[in-house]
Amino acid sequence: MSNSLAVRRAWPRAWPRAWPRAWPRGWVRASFVLAFVPLAAGCDWFTDFKQQPSVGPWQRFSTDSAAGRGFRGQPANSVSTHGSYAPGYAISYSNTLATADSFNVLKNPAAADERSLVNGRKYYAINCAVCHGDLADGNGYLRQLNPAYGFTSSLLLDVTKNRTDGYIWGHIRNGGPLMPSYNRIEEMDRWDVVNYVRGLQGKLAQPVLTGPLGLPGETGDKLPGATRTGPTVPAKYVRSTIAPTAVGTKKGEGHP
Repeated sequence: MSNSLAVRRAWPRAWPRAWPRAWPRGWVRASFVLAFVPLAAGCDWFTDFKQQPSVGPWQRFSTDSAAGRGFRGQPANSVSTHGSYAPGYAISYSNTLATADSFNVLKNPAAADERSLVNGRKYYAINCAVCHGDLADGNGYLRQLNPAYGFTSSLLLDVTKNRTDGYIWGHIRNGGPLMPSYNRIEEMDRWDVVNYVRGLQGKLAQPVLTGPLGLPGETGDKLPGATRTGPTVPAKYVRSTIAPTAVGTKKGEGHP
């Protein structure tokens, strides 16, 4: 009988006896390997963007500091230059009545012109009409589908008509006890919605058109446009890579 054949025949009988002796040693080795994994994951020397320079609002920052070495700055047009009419640190996002009254100090910066009313109608039809109705009378599509959903109040009541533009703007931002927040409507578009609601309330010089602005499937100007929250001008410290022109170029501009 060959040696290899003898080993194969003897191994099934020897394995039950050898396993208890080999198991502790294997377990100890496996424990060391498993313990190393979380330790390695927490190391700072991995280049996985775990630690990188960060500049917070109102924070002083110097590129000469140890944390700023190699800091590339923010890409052009990636940081808002417009600010906010009601940042969270000034007026919270709570939907309480006390917070809602805090918006009364805001002044409507959007004139109720044709552009504003068309844009406000677009956003109202998409976000508001389902509950408040095309005429703002509370007879929205939900109530028409099931009267049990008829808890939405009319926007034509005197108490709502007497609210300030800022209050309505803030109510859209924060929501209320029975209304979710529609902060997804950007700030300037939200002022257009306020103007359109004023038109539905009959508080403007001319009546406003009602109903959806477009039909299902229509695109183009029937849908919300590009965001206006981001900046529209490059930061002043960013130099353009476009070659300078012969007319109107100031010293230091137009060069990479």
